[in-house]
Amino acid sequence: ETDFPLVDGKDVTFVYRGAADAVHLRCWISGLDTAQPFQALAGTDLWAATIDLPKGSRIEYKFEVSVGGNSELVLDPLNDVVAHDPFGANSVCQGYGYERPVWSLLGVDVRHGEIQTTHIESAAFNDTREVQVYLPARFREKRRYPLLVVHDGVDYLSFAALKDVLDNLIHALEIPAMIVALIQSPDRLKEYGADDRHARFLNDELLPHMSANYPLIDDPAARGIMGASFGGVASLHAAWRNPGQFGRLLLQSGSFAFSDIGRHQRGPVFDPVAEFMNAFREEPGMPAERIYISCGIYESLIYENRSLLPRLQAQGIDVRFEEARDAHNWENWRDRLRNGLTWLYPGPLWMVYE
Repeated sequence: ETDFPLVDGKDVTFVYRGAADAVHLRCWISGLDTAQPFQALAGTDLWAATIDLPKGSRIEYKFEVSVGGNSELVLDPLNDVVAHDPFGANSVCQGYGYERPVWSLLGVDVRHGEIQTTHIESAAFNDTREVQVYLPARFREKRRYPLLVVHDGVDYLSFAALKDVLDNLIHALEIPAMIVALIQSPDRLKEYGADDRHARFLNDELLPHMSANYPLIDDPAARGIMGASFGGVASLHAAWRNPGQFGRLLLQSGSFAFSDIGRHQRGPVFDPVAEFMNAFREEPGMPAERIYISCGIYESLIYENRSLLPRLQAQGIDVRFEEARDAHNWENWRDRLRNGLTWLYPGPLWMVYE
């Protein structure tokens, strides 16, 4: 009869039932110890741990159960709310005041867009790249559409309900009908890490291919790039390398490592990112006219994302920055999509009210 974890205002109590030597709550929140110990409740097989969680928070977690010297990470057996990502699944704690946005669930009467597949022969990568292309409901060859390029596009479809969000927002006239190129990298940490080959691929190969095969509006203000984590780095880097080509950027929890002095502290995979970000911070230029940035305040990357805001505004770029009580995960990025997309690409409904 009880929903778990137990949410009582800012107090959230996690409960585990079963024989164990020790139980820990594992949640990946910057500023909070990764492992929170459970207390055994005397005379029962119950274990409990209570944490303070601010209003509106959403966190993902697992239980670490230790028995006979062996430890195992498990989903919360008492909680049916689960989030998926490319590495598996986590239990979800929805803190007081948090609700999944209704617009992220496909409406009953909403018309469905279509996903097609196209292939690009890439000289930049010396291989063939598969691209999934979202076409809006009631797509017409004689119309012209904005273009949005999405890094980790297949993951956005699988773990952030991107297709349902697009269908909903287009149906509600909150964004215009648009064409979306969903790209996926076989080596994203390298190719998305400020790699000049990737910037060439987007500008010299993907963009001409999309323009030749789909009816696009020929205007930088109607072209955008989007990505999360390293996909955010790839988006900003490609726009910076090709100024005037992409007028809109949607950057979510970008891995924008930099070093004002000494070295960054994030490991060698971030070396090319830091080299790019240091150069970008010196000379930001005008990568896009309008940029939306979001980041979770429970991420270690919040500092780097906050620091971008004044640099971009000083260039005269129209920037909107949003923080959320969430961490580095796909559902955090899902929950920000409406604000980002409607601000970058306002549809007829928003244009009327603005």
